Amino acid sequence: MAVRIRLARKGRKKKAFFHVVVADSRSPRDGRYIEKIGVYNPITNPATVELDFDKALGWLQKGALPTDTCREILSKQGVLLKKHLLEGVKKGAFDEAEAEKRFNEWTSKNEAKVEAKKSGLEKAKDEAISKQIESEKKVNQARAAKLAKKLAEMAAAEAAANQPAAVEETPAAEAAPEAGAEEAKAE
Repeated sequence: MAVRIRLARKGRKKKAFFHVVVADSRSPRDGRYIEKIGVYNPITNPATVELDFDKALGWLQKGALPTDTCREILSKQGVLLKKHLLEGVKKGAFDEAEAEKRFNEWTSKNEAKVEAKKSGLEKAKDEAISKQIESEKKVNQARAAKLAKKLAEMAAAEAAANQPAAVEETPAAEAAPEAGAEEAKAE
């Protein structure tokens, strides 16, 4: 029986996530499996991987072959490196303390890369939001200027409409007292 470490698709249409499973190579993709060793969600950025490290390492040591995608997942989680280092210890290339030291160094570098990517994504998101806010402010200022201009024009037009009426009323009002004065003189 050829045992493979592969992905079993779960989720709904366009929202897929995968279980990392150990299964017989003859069983269907989403069919029967021997053991579930993790979950992989490619939709998140960066992709989320929850993997039982010891189970995955145990199955690799027993001879399970990962598919191409699972090989990448296991590589990024450090399972393949750990297997390689343990094989070096078995062959006598170095001792177990050296293997642990090398694995811990790799792990710290890998975590730094992941954190840098996450912080870069957050920074890019914040910059995009600030750019959007700035563009909205410019649009709002343009609208406010346009509205102020329109209100000023309306006020000027209203004032102009009221001005001639007041000017016309003033001579008539002045003429009326003058006419009253002339009538008073005539009497």
